[in-house]
Amino acid sequence: MTKANTVSRYNDVCAQIEAAVQATGRESGSAQLVAVSKTYFEDDIEPVIEAGHRVFGENRIQESQQKWPALKDKYSDIELHLIGPLQSNKAGEAVALFDVIETVDREKIANALAGEMRKQDRYLDVYVQVNTGMEEQKAGIAPQQTSSFVSFCRDDLKLNVIGLMCIPPADENPGPHFALLRKLARENNLDKLSMGMSGDFETAIEFGATSVRVGSAIFGSRA
Repeated sequence: MTKANTVSRYNDVCAQIEAAVQATGRESGSAQLVAVSKTYFEDDIEPVIEAGHRVFGENRIQESQQKWPALKDKYSDIELHLIGPLQSNKAGEAVALFDVIETVDREKIANALAGEMRKQDRYLDVYVQVNTGMEEQKAGIAPQQTSSFVSFCRDDLKLNVIGLMCIPPADENPGPHFALLRKLARENNLDKLSMGMSGDFETAIEFGATSVRVGSAIFGSRA
């Protein structure tokens, strides 16, 4: 895909996000785009940065380490979100590279992150990932355990939990899952909802998403 095509698709996604926000009567700019750059190279990503975008999401630490340090040196205001599963033995690398962790879903990870943040004196915003579909193969805390886990992260570990994140089952209507995440966030006095991807971000915004994670609609099909 050419640089012009990528920027055009990025602009189209931004316009769709803003239209969805306005359709709900929300304040302009109240849904942030996290441009999901996993599997794409620096040459694919940089046109979007040059177009003014600064918030990106990655799934894998090793891949991120290969491309983002140089980009973050060049563009110092980049905000990098980890949106893929995290192993506790990679917590130190995650805290060093990322600015937001969206996939905190069990005590072992929460403890590892809290320890690394103290060690590095680098305190990141985090989201708790909720497995709204109760899928065995998918990461995330069970919905009924969300409140106790948020309290553990916030009160016991002093993590800065700012919101909840979910990935609905691919073969189900996402609306009820987004509604459940919104309900859980309200019960826990959390303002941020990271939900919605390329195929359903407009629905997510309708249900209150404050950030949507969009990759292929901007960068094109992945290999």
